[in-house]
Amino acid sequence: INAATDNPLVFTETEDVLSGGNFHGQPVALALDVLAIALAEIGNIAECRVALSMDGAQSGLPYFLAQDPGLNSGFMIAQVTAASLVAENKILCHPASVDSLPTSAGKEDHVSMGALAVQKLWKVIENTEQILAIEFLCGAQGLDFRKPLKPGSGVGKAYDMIRATIPPLQQDRSLTPDIADMIQLMRSAQFLEEVERITPLK
Repeated sequence: INAATDNPLVFTETEDVLSGGNFHGQPVALALDVLAIALAEIGNIAECRVALSMDGAQSGLPYFLAQDPGLNSGFMIAQVTAASLVAENKILCHPASVDSLPTSAGKEDHVSMGALAVQKLWKVIENTEQILAIEFLCGAQGLDFRKPLKPGSGVGKAYDMIRATIPPLQQDRSLTPDIADMIQLMRSAQFLEEVERITPLK
């Protein structure tokens, strides 16, 4: 980032003029595109687990993790939201770095589209955060139904931290605040640190 990107580079002290193509951000654009694809796959896998938890025939839990499945929809709409975000990520993962268009009257005949790659990556990050937040909320709700069984120590610590902030879903309510709170918890260093203190991940 802290680099000279002019072409040519002019060094007045030595009276050198060097042409190096330093303006071209293709290596960065390629890395950004691949990172977006990798993050989208993480979101895809997480949504699959959420979808499985909705199906009582497969999970053994109440359908849609609802306290009263006939009256409440539980996490059904949250799973639909996660599926929609996964679909959006797939569209956003079309590589920007392959969509070169000539500019500057043909002088810049191959451009990296790195700025577009950054914009798309940022949206994929936001979408994947929401998907993972939904998965955490569904996981905590599933553990509520499994009591008095206890999870592993690392999962138990994560559960305790979630429940210290977000109450169980007893009846239908807007989950927007819960998802936002879960994202803030995920972003906090304390969440991962507390889990790793009990269950080292490295």
